[in-house]
Amino acid sequence: MKTVQQLKNRILELGKQAAQFSQQAAEISQTNREQSKILMQQAKEASRRCQLLIQELKRQSN
Repeated sequence: MKTVQQLKNRILELGKQAAQFSQQAAEISQTNREQSKILMQQAKEASRRCQLLIQELKRQSN
């Protein structure tokens, strides 16, 4: 089990990662649809992991 601070740090990292993937996907969507699709899938996965960690953080805070 991770500490609260470790969870917070990881949540921030995953949030930034999801945003970067999404931004990259938007930038190349006109030129490379397949790569854009892959980046969006990565953004969704990072976001999903982030949400799971937020839930874990809430459980530990209670």
